[in-house]
Amino acid sequence: MKRLISTFALAAGLAVWAAAATAGPVSSDDILKDATSTGDVLSYGLGPQGQRFSPLAKLTPETVAKLVPVWSFSFGGEKQRGQEAQPLVHDGVMYVTGSYSRLFAVDARTGHKKWQYDHRLPEGIMPCCDVVNRGAAIHGNKVYFTTLDARLVALDKDTGKVVWNKKMADYQAGYSNTAAPLIVEGKVITGNSGGEFGIVGMVEARDAETGELVWQRPMVEGHMGTLNGKESTRTGTLNASWPGDLWKTGGGATWLGGTYDPETRTLFFGTGNPAPWNSHLRPGDNLYTSSTVALDPDTGEIKWHYQTTPHDGWDFDGVNEFVSFDLKKDGKVVKAGAKADRNGFFYVIDRTSGKLLNASPFVSKITWAKEIDLKTGRPVYIDDNRPADPSGAEKGKPVFAAPAFLGAKNWMPMAYSPQSELFYVPANEWGMDIWNEPITYKKGAAYLGAGFTIKPLYNDYIGALRAMDPKTGKIVWEYKNPAPLWGGVLTTGGNLVFTGTPEGFLKAFDAKTGKEVWKFQTGSGVVGCPITWEMDGEQYVAVVSGWGGAVPLWGGDVAKLVKDINQGGSLWVFKLPKA
Repeated sequence: MKRLISTFALAAGLAVWAAAATAGPVSSDDILKDATSTGDVLSYGLGPQGQRFSPLAKLTPETVAKLVPVWSFSFGGEKQRGQEAQPLVHDGVMYVTGSYSRLFAVDARTGHKKWQYDHRLPEGIMPCCDVVNRGAAIHGNKVYFTTLDARLVALDKDTGKVVWNKKMADYQAGYSNTAAPLIVEGKVITGNSGGEFGIVGMVEARDAETGELVWQRPMVEGHMGTLNGKESTRTGTLNASWPGDLWKTGGGATWLGGTYDPETRTLFFGTGNPAPWNSHLRPGDNLYTSSTVALDPDTGEIKWHYQTTPHDGWDFDGVNEFVSFDLKKDGKVVKAGAKADRNGFFYVIDRTSGKLLNASPFVSKITWAKEIDLKTGRPVYIDDNRPADPSGAEKGKPVFAAPAFLGAKNWMPMAYSPQSELFYVPANEWGMDIWNEPITYKKGAAYLGAGFTIKPLYNDYIGALRAMDPKTGKIVWEYKNPAPLWGGVLTTGGNLVFTGTPEGFLKAFDAKTGKEVWKFQTGSGVVGCPITWEMDGEQYVAVVSGWGGAVPLWGGDVAKLVKDINQGGSLWVFKLPKA
């Protein structure tokens, strides 16, 4: 028996030594291969294109019943609130962010904490929609994340020690940051948050080694970009689609971060709502707000843009992720991208040119537009559904609009399977009473000019996970959930779709039929993004649990329906044991 134990100990020691011997820095090439590698998760979106697809196939609708929890890690303390992060995994270590700008490194096999970094937040931060953080990035020997006081921090991935800490913007003016950074060719590329405070949305790229700014591109027409410390070019044309000086506080925050397509060497960032919400103060399209913008990763120059909601009057942020994929239709393959927008339409766009290919509803009720004109690419507005001018004859008369401003889909990322050729979209069915009010800009103050109350559309459900066919724009199957869906989606080569619910479940569905095949109660609402990877010959799944986000803060009548859901802050890890 002693000899047997010694043999096992030696084997285990050799395995650890081998892992340590092959451990090394994460290269840009490693990140580009993240979508096809299975032993790690190196990027937000499981690959720079953001498809959230893993080729792992040991877990299937038939075997998922054997998926069991192996450990849970608590984020600790009283700092709970919304936990919207997606973990990363590298060399057997998991990196996960938590609320209040925290970052943890955890042993992926045991759940043992290796280190923890708590960012020191100043008084007076102004996050609009909870104190969340959506994830980190990893490159070289560093791990990066953004903070609620609008900073970008680089830490040593092995020790958690600060390597550099850079100010991105002035938090006292309403700027903050919640998105996971994107690593492209040695640059850390990030957006910003704060659109409800009259800030200016921007995308910036910094040197991953030094943190020094390489380029910055404002997302509101009229502002000047920078490149290598000097002014570069103006975004758009001054006053072309903004009256007077409103472009100076125009919103357009890029608060969800971006994706990258290595085939066309293009960055895709979504932009938020124009400021203020009262659209009567800013006639015009208000470029480049509520749009998807394609950028050159070397310079930040705009290659093309597509505006989903010109002259937005409903807070239909266009930040939702633009996912690159190959559209196979009519015997042709088109380099395309898809976006499920807050405004209720599912868009398929040529990612090389920005040309609209198709747009179709993915929710049951849209009141602000009849359709998207496929020739012009513009919405056909229902003018009576725009909130009235508070200075006009109707004095800000309310309208009932659907979707609600929290969106047919908000931040929670969808997934695409190249096997089923379907997108899996977390949608919500709700509307709102909305009215406009007079407003003037004041630094650091909310800049809305609108009031609202969100209401559910149906008695039996609000959330709906929907499988969308990008070829036809049709819904193939759906799963209805009583509470809003507010977490990300994962799909796999084993024909599974994973997502969480506010009721506390991580659930798995058959990717072809939508049949629920597995669930696990985590103890708090799941609004994070699940991942999967392979370790020691076994397939693992992980998700962050912790109810919060915008729904309990801004949800109106819907917030009352979910007020009894308990908060939390924990990381759950599951695996399919070896046969």
